[in-house]
Amino acid sequence: MLLVIVPLWALLAVTEQSPSVESCMCEWTNSERPFPFDQLNMVEATASKCNSEMPLKKSQALEAMLSGLERRLLQLLEDVSKLEKEKDEGLYGVLSLQVIENEMKDINQLTDNLNSTTQGHRRLTLETSQQVREMKAVMEQLETYDKLHVVKTESSNTRLRRDLENCRNEIHPEVQPTHPYQGHCPHGVFTNISGPRVTTAGEYPGSYKYGAWGQDPKPEVGKESWYWLVMLTSSNAFGHYVRLYSSLSSLIVGVSTPGNVMIHTTNPTTNTIQGPNVVLYNGALYYNCYNKGAVCRFNMTSKTISILQLPQGTRFNSKANFCYLDECYPYTDLDLATDESGVWVVYTTTQDLGNLVLAKLDEGEEPTIRQTWHTSLYKLGVTNTFMTCGVLYATRFVDKDREEIFYSFDTATGIEEFNLGIFLKKMAPNLNSLNYSPVDQMLHAYCNSQMVSYKVLFE
Repeated sequence: MLLVIVPLWALLAVTEQSPSVESCMCEWTNSERPFPFDQLNMVEATASKCNSEMPLKKSQALEAMLSGLERRLLQLLEDVSKLEKEKDEGLYGVLSLQVIENEMKDINQLTDNLNSTTQGHRRLTLETSQQVREMKAVMEQLETYDKLHVVKTESSNTRLRRDLENCRNEIHPEVQPTHPYQGHCPHGVFTNISGPRVTTAGEYPGSYKYGAWGQDPKPEVGKESWYWLVMLTSSNAFGHYVRLYSSLSSLIVGVSTPGNVMIHTTNPTTNTIQGPNVVLYNGALYYNCYNKGAVCRFNMTSKTISILQLPQGTRFNSKANFCYLDECYPYTDLDLATDESGVWVVYTTTQDLGNLVLAKLDEGEEPTIRQTWHTSLYKLGVTNTFMTCGVLYATRFVDKDREEIFYSFDTATGIEEFNLGIFLKKMAPNLNSLNYSPVDQMLHAYCNSQMVSYKVLFE
């Protein structure tokens, strides 16, 4: 027993005499490869670039162009068939030939635009496909670092959630609400238009080529008989005041009372008028703001201006004008219109590839867009537009004496018609602006410094 106790005592004594250890250092070697964060960042950047270059709107716009071209071709076949059956070799046959010629010009324009767009999309698709293949290879390599299979599990869950959502949508499809602004038009169906009812050079005969005129569809009390006139007094493109007349007879003889309402003393400058397509509604002037893809609202009483910025990609500054033959009306990118329901704006965007876009505005000191419609009508093949009972109508040049109201888009149904065949007799070669007045169902035109009005005929 003594032999055992002595070694333990000796060991205990040695331990008490040893200095205390304050820290421990060890060397560790990681057998795993370091995660390549730079490759992951590169994949994220490439994916973001692909999303920005190939948005859904591009494919939707291309589908709209194809659909529009298909309808135009069917309409052309119908027109040619009608012409072949016609026995009248006089005026009606000549008109039919001109309509067909215009249809063919529009189809050629649409085809050229479609070809250039398709080539651009094909090139972009090839580049994107290569980038997707490269991203897929990198992601497969990165998944080898996922030892716990977190990425694979999350991907599987994402697919399951997507499939479940698709299944729910098939069982209970979401019905998009419609907003039928047209409803039952109180006047009936637009079927024709009269000859010129009023023709006048007004107060400044031959002085200002571009402008617009009309009545306020929702006037202030005591101003029901007033008329307004906007002339582009600078470079045939810019204006900075509204001229008021107490009656139609005062406008015809050129007696302005109460006179001008100034937006700004300088022309042009920030938020003054750009382009001839303006309207007056509920005591406020709506127009294309100078040098902006936006709508300005000028309160005629308070002299204040509010701005509605249109969607990104809206074309302005004479980039998407109304055109005829080989010429275009400058600064007609935006077209403001009024009808029985309020104020509308017609424009186009780069995403819509030049097709007309229609938006209904909500009134107020700060106007907003209530709803938007995308059409298949190419804007460069149109000379002007106007609204009646929630239906958009478009015109095209026939010759120096006639314009054709050839197109309609019903906002209640989404139905487009391309061959209305309503002809309008012109007092000058060019229709610089058209403005429908729901007060008396008159269509006011400004033609090379002349003011002309027509009666819209309903049945």
